[in-house]
Amino acid sequence: MPATLGSAMPEELAATGAPRPSHDLRVPADLVATAERGLGHGGRPRKRVLIIGGGMAGLVAAYELMRQGHEPVVLEAQQRVGGRVLTLRDFAPGLYAEAGAMRIPRVHDLTLAYCERFGLTLRPFVMGNPDTLAYIQGVRTTMGELNGDPGIVDFDLARHERGRTYEDLWRTATQEIHDLYEQEGENALDRICAEYDRYSIRSFLRERGFSEGAIELYGVMSFREANLNAAVIEQFREIVGRAFEDMQEIEGGTDRLPTAFYRELKNHIWFGHEVTAIEQDDHSVTLHLRTGSGRTTITGDYAICTIPFSVLRDIETRPAFSRRKQRAIRELNYNASTKILFQVRRAFWEQTDGIVGGTTVTDLPIRRICYPSHPAPDEERSILLASYTWGQDALRWGAMSPQKRVDQALEDVAKIHPQIHDHFEFGVTHAWYNDPYAAGAFALFEPHQQSNLHDAIVAPEGRVHFAGEHCSLWHAWIEGALESGLGAARAVHEAA
Repeated sequence: MPATLGSAMPEELAATGAPRPSHDLRVPADLVATAERGLGHGGRPRKRVLIIGGGMAGLVAAYELMRQGHEPVVLEAQQRVGGRVLTLRDFAPGLYAEAGAMRIPRVHDLTLAYCERFGLTLRPFVMGNPDTLAYIQGVRTTMGELNGDPGIVDFDLARHERGRTYEDLWRTATQEIHDLYEQEGENALDRICAEYDRYSIRSFLRERGFSEGAIELYGVMSFREANLNAAVIEQFREIVGRAFEDMQEIEGGTDRLPTAFYRELKNHIWFGHEVTAIEQDDHSVTLHLRTGSGRTTITGDYAICTIPFSVLRDIETRPAFSRRKQRAIRELNYNASTKILFQVRRAFWEQTDGIVGGTTVTDLPIRRICYPSHPAPDEERSILLASYTWGQDALRWGAMSPQKRVDQALEDVAKIHPQIHDHFEFGVTHAWYNDPYAAGAFALFEPHQQSNLHDAIVAPEGRVHFAGEHCSLWHAWIEGALESGLGAARAVHEAA
């Protein structure tokens, strides 16, 4: 969350064995330097800035505006900060788990810069692990064995596809993207968008000659079967940007990052204040609010709206936003994500299968099991991410009651790890599409949406500016939320 964040939150497709670009797709260095140096002195008048939403974009915008002497006021409808950074702590003492964003790529310089500024400790987050399992079509094997002999599982591949892993097939299909980026760096991104924005993942694979069996193989193994109709350029950006290499996690929980911002901003945050309408004129912005004690208003010089468009759609605007902005708010696609977490008496998978970190893939409804990246002390309780799903898979889980999610996931996990019944204690779940303050896990473009919507998504409307992972091309990542938050804060800071 979806690691994103919703960050964040997308899982896999490490570019294992793929050519590494000589250029890194990263946020500009001057933006990263903001974490240390601030927005810069511009002699601009002090402003009162109303910030809608206390997620990562809102927090960083408020923090940097405060450092420059402005008066930020963060209006947060919930009783916590972080948005789709949500660390769950309803477990045995010392245990926690991430309902949303859970990892930070090494190339996400901005996120890492704020972790350093606040003194947060990072440790490796294990992505690939040959000891993790594949349970597909009733066949249980390890990822190492499956990569060595892809024919263990029959996907009815065409003759020229047999004996090749999904990563090998994908790498061949996208070689020209790697080559173009290697040659031109970020200058190639506009060309890539112009050429490929019209493709979904499915249509791109078909255009590249994938058989239906190979598309199924790719969808199952990459965890993207439920998102095959998403824009393929979302994946291109993460691949050329090396988004899945050298992952890190914040020791003690991802929520330590928003908590660090909160400690600096506590006097500027109003909890339990839900924005119901945005009103502006040539000189000010007024927000209409619903609180626990009734209704009220607040007026400032500018506003920065950081809430997802899926939530913003229910907020009245006077005067109405432009037609282009309204279209973007209506049409921007948000992906679903559901996580089901188990507390167990012992991390039995370490002893029975030698698994520490990584992900098990399956065609069962749970789709994937994610293991803690660090071994648990002997005989100590642990948390297993028993199911992590996206798209239609996640919506199906979200339609169940929380207890039914746990019960059904337990049945699936037991097919892969029969020992779960001996160690399971209870489960906790979170479905982001059911969360009224998120209404989705992260923005995920459909074909043509980057070309048709992105400029309108990020454009200000009078004195109202916009931020959030959806306002960055780093959808689903904390990096995108921070980047957009700083961009909006800088625009307001420099406004005459």
